[in-house]
Amino acid sequence: MTDPIADMIIRIKNAFLASHREVALPHSKIKASIAQILEKGGYIEAVEIKDSLPQKTIVLKLKYIGKVPSITEVKRISKPGRRIYATARQIPRALGGYGLTIISSSQGILTDVEARKKNIGGEVICQIW
Repeated sequence: MTDPIADMIIRIKNAFLASHREVALPHSKIKASIAQILEKGGYIEAVEIKDSLPQKTIVLKLKYIGKVPSITEVKRISKPGRRIYATARQIPRALGGYGLTIISSSQGILTDVEARKKNIGGEVICQIW
């Protein structure tokens, strides 16, 4: 697999479209950080890391508002073939500030709001709304 973050995003999106209550993903530190940001942002209910063989898994409990998924769209910005970097001032706003932009910086995975507060730029991973 060449892009595990895109795989994670698509699995979440497909699970919402199929009205699943939870989705399991192979574990990695960056995926766990992104999942924690989604939970903090209110896009998913809970994140659980399970120890299993041969690899840990991340189980995400999906959040619905009535019968409508809490995530409308997910857009992968930086891809393996074309990395997109931005300074703190250049970080794009998702849906005019109503969405969430996730940044990979020298201080870890941050939201666009946190990155602007710390005046840190980095690689623009994805946008969620």
